[in-house]
Amino acid sequence: MATFSVNLVSPEKLLFSDQVDQVDVPGAEGDFGVLAGHAPIVARLRPGIVTSISGAGRVRFVVLGGLAEFSQRNGLTILADSAWSTDEFDLSGFKAQIEQMQADLANKPVGDELDGAIARLDHYKAIHVELARTTAF
Repeated sequence: MATFSVNLVSPEKLLFSDQVDQVDVPGAEGDFGVLAGHAPIVARLRPGIVTSISGAGRVRFVVLGGLAEFSQRNGLTILADSAWSTDEFDLSGFKAQIEQMQADLANKPVGDELDGAIARLDHYKAIHVELARTTAF
């Protein structure tokens, strides 16, 4: 299988840089996979899990938004608003953040702000469920 380069960058640091077979990305318009030879694309990210696949190995990262850009010349670059490897991610702290977000919903006015908060909360809950499921003993 052909490989391509991927770089995952957060404001704090370069989290990942390697040659990979595939990357699954949580796009704002829907999840998508990138393989070598993918058409050029720029996509907004939603909160979710980025999965990098090389051979039989998988490396996963939590991202809370950002942009992904793929080109034949530069490969895939993910500029995350915030990102962590799933191994370093504070799942219990994230659960507390979700609970606070739920409590704050009562104070949001009806309209776009409430709709956005509910969507963000749903994405955060999906991340929590996925990580709790895959890291359970």
